[in-house]
Amino acid sequence: MTSPTLTPEPSSFPDETTEFTLQGPVGPLEAISDVAEPADARRGVVVICHPNSKDGGTMRNKVVTMLERSLRESGLDTLRFNFRSAGDSAGTYDNGIGESDDLAAVVAWVRKMRPDDALWLAGFSFGSYVTLRNAVKLKANALISVAPPIGRWEHETLALPTCPWLVVMGEEDEIVEPQAVFDWIDNLEQPPELIRMPETGHFFHRRLMDLRGSVKHAVQDWLPPRRHS
Repeated sequence: MTSPTLTPEPSSFPDETTEFTLQGPVGPLEAISDVAEPADARRGVVVICHPNSKDGGTMRNKVVTMLERSLRESGLDTLRFNFRSAGDSAGTYDNGIGESDDLAAVVAWVRKMRPDDALWLAGFSFGSYVTLRNAVKLKANALISVAPPIGRWEHETLALPTCPWLVVMGEEDEIVEPQAVFDWIDNLEQPPELIRMPETGHFFHRRLMDLRGSVKHAVQDWLPPRRHS
């Protein structure tokens, strides 16, 4: 099966699953949007960021797609995108700096399309680093960090969010040291809600459905009002 042709930047947030390009700081960014079922829909959009493109990370990563599914099933419309250098997005890898600019451009488009909606950020691994380093600046209404790469990226100097914040961490992560994450959280003045998943590695092999259920349960009390009430 061939991939669908990407459409240019839409003039409104699509009302069905759509692949398109957004104009980023250094050229086009691939994106996929999806919408919640009307009966579940909330007045919010979540932008989801993928793992490090240098290691093959893209918006089609299995953890990213499961995170997207869990949040869409919770009632949020979703938007995933490829950072610069990932997939067919323009540009070269920039160590989280340029990728932050990419995220800011995507968020600006979402806010232009949905000015009255809550804006959530979510990310996996490197994507959780990029969303965390920008959550305060972008005034996120909620943040979800899956396997934040503590020890691999500088987190000590980041401005930390005061919005609702969830961290999900596998206790047997082979990429990010789990205890480093737990110790970091223990030392925060306003720690996030933490879900520790036992017998789970970095990519949540055989535990993706558990990840889905855990995220859905954790965010229930944070959800914005229903879109059609």
